[in-house]
Parts: sequence; C-alpha cells; structure tokens
Amino acid sequence: MFRSLPQYDVIKTEEIADIKSTGTLLIHKKSGARVMILENEDENKVFNIAFRTPPADSTGVAHILEHSVLCGSRKFPSKDPFVELAKGSLNTFLNAMTYPDKTMYPIASCNMQDFCNLMEVYVDAVFYPNIYTKEEIFRQEGWSYVLEKPEDEIIYNGVVYNEMKGAFSSPDDVLDREILNSLYPDTPYGIESGGDPKNIPDLSYEEFLAFHKKYYHPSNSYIYLYGDMDMEERLSWLDLEYLSKFDADQVESEITMQPAFAKVKELDKTYSISNLEEEEDNTYLAYNWSVGDVLDADLSAAMSIVEYVLLEAPGAPLKQALLDAAVGKDIEGSYDSGVRQPYFSVIARNSNPEQKEQFVHIIRTVLQEQVEKGLEERSILAGINNLEFKLREADFGHFPKGLMYGIDAFDSWLYDEKEPFLYLKQIQSCDFLKSKLGTGYYEELIQKYLLDNAHASLIVMHPEKGLTDREEEKVKEKLAAYKASLSQDEIQQMIEKTKKLRAFQETPSTKEELEKIPLLQLSDIRKETAPIYNHPINVDGTLLLHHELDTNGIAYLNVMFDAKKLSPQQLSYLGILKCVLGMVDTQHYDFHELSNEINIQSGGIYPVSDVFADMANPGDYASAFEMKAKVLYDKIDFAFDMIEEILFTSSLEKEKRLYEILARLKSRLQVRLTSAGHSTAATRAMAHFSPVSAFNERTGGVALYELVESIETHFEDKKGELVDNLQNLLSALLVQEGLMVSLTSEKEVLPKVEERIRRLRGKLPHQTENDETKQPSDSILIPQSNEGLMTASQVQYVALAGNFRQYGCQYNGALRILRTIMGYEYLWTNIRVQGGAYGCMSGFGKTGDTYLVSYRDPNLGRTLDVYRGISDYLKNFTVDERDMCKYIIGTISESDTPMNPSAKGNRSLNAWMSHVTEEDLQKERDQILGASQRSIRALEPLLRVVLEHGNICVIGGEQKIQSEKELFDQVRPLIRG
Repeated sequence: MFRSLPQYDVIKTEEIADIKSTGTLLIHKKSGARVMILENEDENKVFNIAFRTPPADSTGVAHILEHSVLCGSRKFPSKDPFVELAKGSLNTFLNAMTYPDKTMYPIASCNMQDFCNLMEVYVDAVFYPNIYTKEEIFRQEGWSYVLEKPEDEIIYNGVVYNEMKGAFSSPDDVLDREILNSLYPDTPYGIESGGDPKNIPDLSYEEFLAFHKKYYHPSNSYIYLYGDMDMEERLSWLDLEYLSKFDADQVESEITMQPAFAKVKELDKTYSISNLEEEEDNTYLAYNWSVGDVLDADLSAAMSIVEYVLLEAPGAPLKQALLDAAVGKDIEGSYDSGVRQPYFSVIARNSNPEQKEQFVHIIRTVLQEQVEKGLEERSILAGINNLEFKLREADFGHFPKGLMYGIDAFDSWLYDEKEPFLYLKQIQSCDFLKSKLGTGYYEELIQKYLLDNAHASLIVMHPEKGLTDREEEKVKEKLAAYKASLSQDEIQQMIEKTKKLRAFQETPSTKEELEKIPLLQLSDIRKETAPIYNHPINVDGTLLLHHELDTNGIAYLNVMFDAKKLSPQQLSYLGILKCVLGMVDTQHYDFHELSNEINIQSGGIYPVSDVFADMANPGDYASAFEMKAKVLYDKIDFAFDMIEEILFTSSLEKEKRLYEILARLKSRLQVRLTSAGHSTAATRAMAHFSPVSAFNERTGGVALYELVESIETHFEDKKGELVDNLQNLLSALLVQEGLMVSLTSEKEVLPKVEERIRRLRGKLPHQTENDETKQPSDSILIPQSNEGLMTASQVQYVALAGNFRQYGCQYNGALRILRTIMGYEYLWTNIRVQGGAYGCMSGFGKTGDTYLVSYRDPNLGRTLDVYRGISDYLKNFTVDERDMCKYIIGTISESDTPMNPSAKGNRSLNAWMSHVTEEDLQKERDQILGASQRSIRALEPLLRVVLEHGNICVIGGEQKIQSEKELFDQVRPLIRG
C-alpha cells in the first residue's frame, strides 16, 4: 500500500468499499499537479491525465488540441505516436476525449511494461507536443483551406471539422447541445467545446497554441492511477521525468456557475431533413431544468431515480400521459450529472410545434398529481434496485472498470478537490435512497426542482427541408467571395500551403523517429489462446450448456429458441417481437407492474435475437430468439417464472400499446441508423451475400425500419396482420425441439436450473411437420444492389463489402493482422489523414465476409478509389521485422482484453453455436504469431476478389450522393417518415 513520497503531499486516504480500493489524493509539491491513486487487485491498470479546458468560443480549440497533441512530441517525434501505439501495444484502452469542461487522455493495459510505455508517450504528448514546430498538425486535425489549382474552388478540410459536420447532422446531438447551451449560456456549457463547423475556421494557429500554453500545465492537471501496481515507482517516475520540470502556476480554469433564471427561457430552433422527409410529426420538444449542484451526490442519485419513475420505466406516468395525448410518439427522460450543474430533461420526439403548450401543460399537471398523491413506491424501489445491481456487478462491457471509475471521480474532483471520491461511493447512496421511501422526499424534489424552478428552458426544434444544402451553399459563397478577394500571389501561396500539407501527410516518419516509440517483444505475449468454458448437459432432450465460472453469486441465463426455420418475412417480425415482449401486459401483471417486478428482483430480463456464423459449414448459420436474465442465485425460480410469464401469457392484441411500441421503435431506428451510419452501411452491403448480416439487417437494420415504417404509417389497415404475424411467430418459435439453455454460473445452481428446464420443456408443444423444415441459408439474403441511401447529413459513411470464400479463397489468421494494418496504416493514412474523414474500419470474417467502411467522411468516390488501391498496396507490402512484430502485438491485444464472467460465458456460447473449438482458436492465434511480410502479401487475392465483386452501400448527404449517382443501382432516402 502507498505510504508517502517526499515530492508529494498526501491530502487524504480513504478505504472505498464500493470499488474494493484504497483511495489516496495527493498534490505534487513543485508543480501543483493533482494526483489520485486507487490501489486494488485489478490487473487491468489505468492511467489518465486530464485538464480543465473551459472554451471561450465555439471554434473547437479544446477538441482540435485533443487530436493534435497525440501527433508527435519531444521524445516521440513520429507523426502519429497514438497510431503507432494502437498498432503495437497490448493496451486494453487507448483514446482521448473532449468534454464541455475537460479533456482526458486515458490508457489501460494488463502488461506492466506496456502500461509504462503507454504512460510515457501520453505524458510526453500533453506536455511537449510537436504542435509548436509543425503547423501542419493543426491544419490536418483542425481545419485548413484546400486549393489544388488556381481555377478550383476553395474548400475546407480537417478531421475535427468533418467530425463535427457529422455531429451537427444528427438532430439528437444538436438537441443535446441546445439543451446545455440554453440552461448555462454564461458558462463554458453555453459554448460548443467540440467546435461548430461555422466557427471552426475562425480559429487561428496562434490562438490554438495559446490555449495549450495556458491549460496544459501540471497545475491545471488531474492525474489518475488505478489498479495493481507499484504506485510509489510510478509517482517517482512522474516527478523525475516530468512534474519536477515545472513550477506551480495559477491557472484560471474554474468552471463558473450559471445564476438562476428569473423565468423559463423559450427557444425556437431548426434542424435539417432531406427534401423527401416529412415535416409533420418530426419536431422535437424539450423541457429542461437545472437541478442543484453536482457536489450533492445524494441529490444526483435521487433525481436519477425520479427520472426513472416518471419517464424511463415502461408505463411511467409522465411518459404515458404524453403518449396518451399523442404529444410525440417517442418520449424520453434524461438526467445528466456529468457537468457542474446537473440538468433534468423531458423530450418528445415526432411531435409538432403547435403542441408546445399542451406539452408543457401535461408535464406540469402530471408532476403536480405525482406530488399530491405520491410516487409509486414499487417503482422507486425498482429504480434503486436496478441501479444497485449495476453498481455491484460493475459490468462496463469492453471498457475497463478502472477507466469508468476514474470518469465517475471527475464528477466531483474537477469541481471540488476536497471531495474526489464522492461518486465512487454510489452504493452508499442507494442505502440513502431506500431510507427516503415513504417520507415524501422524492415528491419534495419534484416540487422544488421541477415545478417551482424557473431555471429552465423550453426548446422547440422543428425540421427544415434542404437546410443542409443551403448551409453548404453559404459556405461555398463565403469561400468564393474570399477567393475573389485574394491576389494572384495570395492564391499561389494557398496552393503552396495545400501542397505543403499534402507533402507533410504523405511523407512517412523516419525509421529513427518510429523506433523511439517503445515496443514490447513477441516473447511478452502469451502463446495459448484463452479457454472456452462449455460443459453440455442433456436435460431430458434439451441442451443445457453450462459455462462454469465464479460469477460472484450472479447467474447469467439465456433461454434460447431456434430461429433458423423462420422465413425472411418472419425475421423482420422477429425484430418487432423482441421489442414487444416484456413491454405488454401479461396474465398476472400489466406492463408497468411487470417492469417493476423484474427490476426489484433481478438485474434485468429481456428478449434478444442472435445469429452465429457456422464455421463447420461456411455460408450457413445458426440463429436464436432468446430470453436473457441476470439474477442472484436465489432468484433462479423467479427468472424462469418471469420468462414463462412473458413467453406464454403476453397480450399481443392491445392495439394502443402495440402502436406505442411500434412508434417508439420507428423513432429509435431512425436515430440509430443515421447516427451509426458506418454500421448501417456495412451491414446492408454485406446482407446481399452474408446470411449472418442478412439476419441482422432484417431484425435490426434498414429492412426492419422499412417494415416498421410501413406498419406505423398504415396502422389501422395493418394492425390485424401485425398481431397475427406476432402470434404465429411465437407459436413457431416456442416448441420443445427448438429449446436450448445457456448458463454462466458456479455448479451449485445446476440442480435448480435443470429442474426448471424440465418444467419449461413440459409446457412446450412438439413441433409440427411444417416446423421441421429449416430455411435455406441464402433465402434470407437481401436482393443485390449498389445503394446510395440519402440523409440530411453533411458527411458520408461509405461501405464496400464482399465474400472471398465464394471465390475459393480460405481464411487465415493473418487477416486479423490485415485489419490492424488497414485501420492504422493504409485506410488511416488515405481516408483519415489525407481524406479528412473522422474514422475508417474494416473486417475480415472467418466466413469470408469482408467490409471496408468510412465514418463521417467528406468524400464518396475518392474513398471507393482508396479501397480499390488495397490490392496494389498488398502486392507491394514491405515491412521490417520490428514493424511486423508491432502489427502482431497490436492484433493480439484485441484477443487478450480481460473479460468478466458474463463476457467469458458469451464467448463460450458463441464458440459452441459457431462450431469453433479451442483448437481452431489456437490455430488462428498461431497463424497471427507466426505471420510475416509474405503472409500479408498472400492475402492480396482475397482482397482482389472482394474489390472486384463487392457491393457498395453509402449513407450520406443528398447532394453528394446525387452528384455521384452513377456509382449506384439505386438512390433513395434512408428515412421517409
């Protein structure tokens, strides 16, 4: 345990039981740097250095700086150390993030040497970046004028510029910003820290440097270390190598508070839709309140429960009242405590401007009713239990929990150095919340912070057709006028600057520069693949697949039904069914009570659909409809009771409730398909030849959206057909022969689970002769077409996809390395660095399914040309032994990310369903570890057939797609309603 070091003052030490850590807060004496250490037994070590960075305008200087400092530094002068680390480290997290009031640079790794390497590169980057000597970094990552020839039009380009064009194309993102800006206009939150594309070109290089000089000083830093490591050694290193070089300074970066409003502020805003979208039922209404101080952690926890009870739970009173009055088709609540002054929002999507007064009236009426009669105590308890289960489970998916704890700590540490551990003790807040049941406490909060609070805003954000095109035209006119004002010499200077930037981007870092970045050895990598935990048990003819793991008393249960026999039409209805079950009345509960019961007694019970590529028969697949549950061991019976209640007694005939679910699903699909345009485009492009992608497309992609949109628009005509299809689908799924159960737990619960499987099996009918016939794998494919799907976006998501197995090529583990090379070398350089796109991704599946896709990309045809250049790149791929080692290590790091018990169980289940063995995984790992330059060159034929025969799907701006429509077989809107 950390004791003390003479270079640091210990401010406080505390045992933090919630996260099983000892927390210590320190100040570095010479530099004034703030340091937090959390000591525990977690091998996944985390480092984060952050700075308070309140912006003064919307030029995005904090965001551009976040990108730029990782483009080379004093010790590590190569152009992109971040990418070099991503290529060749065992990191479990590597990124940087800009918030409205802070900028973070976190890394994580389980390997101590790797951790030290990453930490050194990041600390050197923030304190000694190359931005002072290479203006091209600012022009590449931020913005620049581009002019190739005297007769060309001037355009803007830059990674952050294009990223924010994408962000400002999302109405949900726009609304989030408007809410924050409206409540806190005189603070940093009244400004767009990410950068408004209209304002980004106003930022000068000198202002950019001045921002770094002011805020990136140790006296303004917050340094975080978490995990099982020698803290004294790391802190001594920090002092010796960096912090001791600085003297404490007074950095003015405090986050100011917004004085309360005297009356509610009303704003009328617009957002862009395509010319083919409807303006009716497309307005956002948002009522928002400033709520107290983030340093009151109990208040923040309580308001999150109030939000759950009023708006989040199925049948929540405020949400239901707005739905009943048809004031919007999708009602959402939000409570955000990640800023100095938290805020509470009620949002109605798919509404109309004239419904504003009704929206406000219903909100105030329902809030007053809830205060007078009292919030439903079981709903409060359900919200508290749901929160506590998540806190105790500490499952953050692929994000290291140490990273998330550190981000939580900033919710208080950034604003009050005396309370750094406030948000690391949230389980204690759950005890406080329970103690307030029945006391009127929650009702008092509604009265004080919602009903009687004038520090609020009411936003009406309505659609405007063609707004994006008009804004783009204004930019063109502005740039044309600017060009007209330039002399011939000035135009020539701009051309030279464009050439200089291009030369900077195209000139690789020298071998000497690259070799300064520390690199592990292949000997540091484990040779063996991670184990699979599969123990099959036959329970009277039903497979129970047990994954025996220490789960800390939580059972992870999947009750699965074979979906392979479903027709293409049924698959799309499966996408609807999984959103209906658990959200409608059952025999013993209405849907509101059902939600309460589940959240009081468990960590969640919900339906999903899943698909698995069959590696024993490439081109085939397995699929399932599942009921998933997370419960404590003593709640196994409850889990099965609820699953049976939902499967066997759900009421599918109540038209009003079905319409509410369908309208909400349509709204959420519109948001997801456009905001995750890269995933949408890649899945759609592969759905023409890949049964796995076709399954996902029909149950959650464009095909599902088109079905939902059609039914919702013509609901009165189609409601009977909808009910019939859902009932027939359930009947087809719920048969004995299709049942399988997956369980991740310790052995002690097996007898109980086996008993409940027998009971469940006994309630299921045998399948009929018609049910025995499984659909041919290719029957669910989407008809082949190169598609341009138009939105109101200012950027594109460009996907090209194909399957190399269809042309006789075989999978090799070296393809995993190729993904690393593409993501951090070829595609990164050509699409992000030179093309200005925010991101680029690729995937090469064992089934042969391959995709290439860009993210928030200003280009279209140029990006497709870059893809087509991969074949030549691979033919001439040349790499030395060090770089090959780097690519191998970076590839292995993806496989060796620590997994919690739930993730290990899911990985094992996927292996079983896909007919993948440990031997298969070991063979792939051996192929990765043994790969060479020749291995990568040998992949050229695989990529060539994909590029020659691949499908294209682009989601992007109307104007851009129409201008290059010859690339497509079909051009149509992505969203119609």
